[in-house]
Amino acid sequence: MLTACLFLIVCFLAYSNGANDNFKGVASLYGSGTAKFRSALAWATVTVAAGSLTALFVAGGLLKKFSGKGLVPDALTTNPLFLLTVALAAGSTVMLATRLGFPISTTHGLTGALVGAGMVAAPGRVNFATLGTNFVMPLLLAPVLAVVTGALFYTVLRGMRRGLGVKKESCLCVGAEAAGATFPSPEGALTLSATPQVTATTGTTAECAERYTGRMLGINAATAVDALHFLSAGAVGFARGLNDTPKIAALLLVAGGLQISWGIIAVAVAMALGGILQSARVAHTMSRKLTGMNPGQGCAANLATAVLVSTANWSGLPVSTTHVSVGALVGQGIVARRVHWKPVGQVVLSWVITLPCAAAMAALVAWAVRLG
Repeated sequence: MLTACLFLIVCFLAYSNGANDNFKGVASLYGSGTAKFRSALAWATVTVAAGSLTALFVAGGLLKKFSGKGLVPDALTTNPLFLLTVALAAGSTVMLATRLGFPISTTHGLTGALVGAGMVAAPGRVNFATLGTNFVMPLLLAPVLAVVTGALFYTVLRGMRRGLGVKKESCLCVGAEAAGATFPSPEGALTLSATPQVTATTGTTAECAERYTGRMLGINAATAVDALHFLSAGAVGFARGLNDTPKIAALLLVAGGLQISWGIIAVAVAMALGGILQSARVAHTMSRKLTGMNPGQGCAANLATAVLVSTANWSGLPVSTTHVSVGALVGQGIVARRVHWKPVGQVVLSWVITLPCAAAMAALVAWAVRLG
């Protein structure tokens, strides 16, 4: 019975993760006008699922790390009630942030929950040295490195574009506008229209996407950038699925009646459902609030994110895809001078309180179920 409850709560955590995280790789597609919301979401779902299923074969390092071994006493890592507490606290923290529209780190949520539940279940036995070395340092350094890498990638790609003679084009909105006057009448307002007048205005950044003109290696520049943009977004989604799935599935290692391969598949399905059903609020924050971007700038941020997260995957480092993707977007935005600093500050604040919030929630649940 307890194992079945653990399985369901872990699926809830995976659902919360998908709702908060799945759109992050494709946020630049939507934000730059390269793809509509539904198209971007479909691409995210497919690529994240591919990464999740690949975790069946290559994610042993993160499975071991996020089982809690080394951070809390080994006896707790085989206690289904302890892991249920961790999953419930982390999932609730991530879902709360999702409802508020804040992109946060499931990695931070899991780490905080492990510490909070561990402090109640085994007072004085949480290994804070391991917490600092293997968890906190990679999580703190990742967004800083992502900002630098995002800025570097965009600077290099912009230089290549200019070297190839590819230019950006600005939009001009042209249309007919009817001039007239409105008069009151017994039947209601009466409008007398005059001959339509042709008007022309420049669109704002939010109203039209910047496009590219010219050719690169014989290919239309706009088509080439869009294709590379989609591929880079897919790479981020794949890396995210590969990075996050084992962290969540690690909580099922204790479930003796369940093969971990089936646990990973269940996590992948729950993540996909969360993204499909509840990603809209975080999608708006990531795509529209943090920084303006065109397809080339979004592509640069995605390439930086994919490289950093993939490197962390192969190294077994528990970086946050959220921190990396937001950092890369901000990095290119700094170079392009299009960052919206107030929303960025709000997102960073949500990161700061994620770990203590998850820890407090886990401690409360652990105390309620008399885990200590």
